[in-house]
Amino acid sequence: MGLFDIFKKNKRLKTPVDLSVLESDIHSHLIPNIDDGSKGVEDSVKMISALHQLGYNKIITTPHIMGDFYKNTPENILSGLEKVKQSLKEENIPVELSAAAEYYLDYDFEKKLDEEKLLTFGNNYLLFEVSYMNPPDNMNHMIFKMQTLGYRPVLAHPERYNFWHTEFEKYESFIDKGVLLQMNINSLTGYYSIPTKRIAEQMIDKNMISFLGTDCHHIGHVNLMKEVVYEKHLQTLIESGTLLNKSL
Repeated sequence: MGLFDIFKKNKRLKTPVDLSVLESDIHSHLIPNIDDGSKGVEDSVKMISALHQLGYNKIITTPHIMGDFYKNTPENILSGLEKVKQSLKEENIPVELSAAAEYYLDYDFEKKLDEEKLLTFGNNYLLFEVSYMNPPDNMNHMIFKMQTLGYRPVLAHPERYNFWHTEFEKYESFIDKGVLLQMNINSLTGYYSIPTKRIAEQMIDKNMISFLGTDCHHIGHVNLMKEVVYEKHLQTLIESGTLLNKSL
């Protein structure tokens, strides 16, 4: 064992974090065959069962809605949801399952805001994401418009946007604007990248995170969570009192 391995081991918790205190997950891709998540109903049930074993009793799954790629609608999302719920009932898995969506802030999003009733969760929370390549020029405008229409914007996995890693004040500016931040739990393992893990830890240290989500796409994400429960920053976040998962 090298010095790095010893150092890493010493930073881990000896007792795993109890994820059941969260009660709810608010970001996942568990409706089959409509985005890059679940590949079938059996796949969905397997992941939901595994999440339940980790302590989750309520799951709000959030399929992608993208103008050019995943052209999902409330109708096909809710239809797929009912199929999964029926399978959960048949398998006697006691998880409360509902659906919102993860909206991509693209050219089509403003039209949806103007013309549709968007899928939200909890107190009219609206989960949205942006490109990993660069931030949209109209982001501030769209945040303001969401709020004007009564939505409460929640930015999905802000720690994963590399272009803000050297501009930490951007994250703080979102909070000043009333945007809530949702962190992916597996960001704390270094799964996405070590810089992503460091930014996630920095945001936890500054009490900036309102929602913790699994962003579960496949069973590998659930298996990785069996390791994240030994991360000290996860314990810090759960004990911080800032998370809203339990209120849903």
